[in-house]
Amino acid sequence: MSDRATEFAAFRQRLNERILGHDNQVVRRFFALDTQTYREGVLDVRTKEMLGLVASLVLRCDDCIAYHIGKCHEAGVDRDALFEVFSVGLVVGGSIVIPHLRRAVDFLDALEAGAADAASAATEAADG
Repeated sequence: MSDRATEFAAFRQRLNERILGHDNQVVRRFFALDTQTYREGVLDVRTKEMLGLVASLVLRCDDCIAYHIGKCHEAGVDRDALFEVFSVGLVVGGSIVIPHLRRAVDFLDALEAGAADAASAATEAADG
């Protein structure tokens, strides 16, 4: 994982813990509903994450976009498939999505660069 992706994940986890640490049943239930929604069901996790990414692009939520790109990456969605997802979000959301698409591709590039760096380090360690 790239430094940028790692920082994003750490920030998200830290703030989610703070939010969920507050005694508010509505917030806790909403977070639980979100978690339940993306679990395996009739639709697989991969499909649900791609749907979440399209919705995030259309709603123009950069944190959501980064989160779903990361989850798609974990679920094995490759770059070509992500670009198809991006195209659906762009068509549905219109040209206002373009700045968010740029940030999405930048985040994907950073994520893939981090994965490539990690794979290279693992190979060097195995060879060493």
